[in-house]
Amino acid sequence: MYFDPAETLARPELEKLQAERLRAVVKNAMTSPFYAERLKDFDPEDIRTAADITNLPFTTKDDLRGQYPYGLLTRPLDEFVRLHASSGTTGTPTAILYTQKDLDTWAELMARSMYAVGIRRSDVLQNLSGYGLFTGGLGIHYGSERLGCLTIPAGAGNTKRQIKLIRDFNVTAMHIIPSFALYFAAKVREEGYEPEDMPWKIALIGAEPHTEETRRRIEEMLHLKAYNSYGLSEMNGPGVAFECTEQNGMHVWEDSYIAEIIDPATGEHVPEGEIGELVMTTLTREGMPIIRYRTRDLTRFLPGECPCGRTGRRIDRIAGRADDMLILKGVNIYPMQIEQALMSMPEVGQNYLIELFREGYMDQLRVKVEIKDEYFVEDMRALQGLQKRIAARLCDEILVTPRVELVMHDSIPKAPGKAVRVMDLRDKE
Repeated sequence: MYFDPAETLARPELEKLQAERLRAVVKNAMTSPFYAERLKDFDPEDIRTAADITNLPFTTKDDLRGQYPYGLLTRPLDEFVRLHASSGTTGTPTAILYTQKDLDTWAELMARSMYAVGIRRSDVLQNLSGYGLFTGGLGIHYGSERLGCLTIPAGAGNTKRQIKLIRDFNVTAMHIIPSFALYFAAKVREEGYEPEDMPWKIALIGAEPHTEETRRRIEEMLHLKAYNSYGLSEMNGPGVAFECTEQNGMHVWEDSYIAEIIDPATGEHVPEGEIGELVMTTLTREGMPIIRYRTRDLTRFLPGECPCGRTGRRIDRIAGRADDMLILKGVNIYPMQIEQALMSMPEVGQNYLIELFREGYMDQLRVKVEIKDEYFVEDMRALQGLQKRIAARLCDEILVTPRVELVMHDSIPKAPGKAVRVMDLRDKE
């Protein structure tokens, strides 16, 4: 039932292991130029329990950028065998380097994650994710091979070829980002196939925040079970937390990470069950350990135990990012609220775009919504009625009435990789 005994450690035993590994990781981190200075007044032996992590300072993305490229390394450069990095399109990228031991540990965590959702060595997994500097592709790939699956590195795009590979090799599991999964489901039917006749059973979805409504839509359209995951390159990549077959929150692999949830404004822990910013610490990465990293991702710890028997704490799906909140007319709005409302409406297609623009001196919100072909009719009154219903549904959710623009199916341009959901046009109009 479990891939690794660490998944079911009793809580006292798990916390003891975390404390031991936290002491070791702090000692190791202090051999890097960055943490040698940051922690110079700190004695690792003062760490008695995992809760003592709150005595350590936070690490931010700006810190990682400031130490680019080698300021966080704790080993000689010739011991590193892999590098992943952010795109760096808005400035200096963040680069994460891995020793061979780090890669082996990451593959083990990914294999554990896949096993938790029911994937076994008898499965054939097709990876529809981009490779290269993006961690999702290779992270899933090596985890799948570690589990013993026949692994097909199909990469992103080329829908016809993806379908042929799936049919020819009887693919039972896929890794696919949510926005592409919705697009892919429609294309499968356009190619003349019914999803229920395809061999797949499981989809691993992640890399971009999505709502429960989107997950259920993916499951209905592809006729499979879709499992949510969480990862970030600063913590290796995918495999930080993963759902199990219960689909009731994502298990954090706490033998390898310490997770905290803080108030983004104060830095203090929030009460159990409240949403806050996720803070992560690596416990098993040797070459580039990172302590108390502020992810900017918003989530909460789920109370209680999971029926699956795994003892690691569970986090809820990511509700958004602390830095992607929109403020309009004094109201705080998260893009995920808009997605949740849209995906609950049967007339809405698979894509949407949120646009901020300025009219006179006032900021305004416009939501472009793709409508399914059967609802995009020539009857203007019907379209206007649908437009009003969508605007009202959004207003109920975000407390602001946006301008809603109905567009035809597949008319909103799709960006390669993660979906672009928000465009700020206020300085461009």
